Amino acid sequence: MENLKSFMEQLPDLVMAYGIKVIFAIIIFYIGKYFASLSKRITVNVLSRKVDKTVSLFVANLAWAVVFTFTIIATLGQLGIQTASLVAILGAAGLAVGLALQGSLSNFASGVLLVMFRPCRAGDYIEAAGVAGVVDEITIFATRLKTPDNKIITLPNSSLMNGSITNFSMMSTRRLDLVIGVSYDADIKKAKQLLIEILENNEKVLKDPAYTVGLNDLADSSINFVVRPWVNSADFLATRFALLETIKLTFDEHGIGIPYPQMDIHVKELPSTPTH
Repeated sequence: MENLKSFMEQLPDLVMAYGIKVIFAIIIFYIGKYFASLSKRITVNVLSRKVDKTVSLFVANLAWAVVFTFTIIATLGQLGIQTASLVAILGAAGLAVGLALQGSLSNFASGVLLVMFRPCRAGDYIEAAGVAGVVDEITIFATRLKTPDNKIITLPNSSLMNGSITNFSMMSTRRLDLVIGVSYDADIKKAKQLLIEILENNEKVLKDPAYTVGLNDLADSSINFVVRPWVNSADFLATRFALLETIKLTFDEHGIGIPYPQMDIHVKELPSTPTH
């Protein structure tokens, strides 16, 4: 009875002391939870303008998890619970997971760098890690490419960041580099004039920057012209196909031969074999 009476006498003080801690712990928890949700919304709004939705959601969830973890630790600390051991356990668990997932973490870090430096984005046609295609999606650990023949290639993000990336879509214009060979007996002035007329009559060829047509090489079996028009990046392949076809038809029409590799064999007359 005396113990109960003593406890009842101390109860108001205990309620006052621990009640304030509980109230502040609840306030800390809800404020931290609010800021965790706020950080998630802000991250999604900022990243969704620049990167794929998958990446922005992942980073947003990661930001929420970090803020919420600190909120839990702060709440427990306010209640008087020792959090040093909890932080140590989380650190050890994080280290163990990190060692077990070195490759995945490398891909994740590379994904973050892809997001930050943006050497490519969804819709760009790139060449990297020995393959080429249109970037279909940049995910957390890998990047998906769609090839021109409609195949999907999945590349680890680390293979992209550790090698060179050729982005064919980043610039609005590209230069076509064609090498057109004509035979040595052809009229090269006429051939050059025909090439210029073909470029002038193609509406996809840009006037600025100006195209280049010049005699580049006296090769073994042909005289080679370089034809370098500028086109919009979206028109690159279509213009290349159209120009090659038009050049061949035009040269055939005007009697200008386009040689192919060939070899002339000269046979010397051998001395006659004496007969017996």
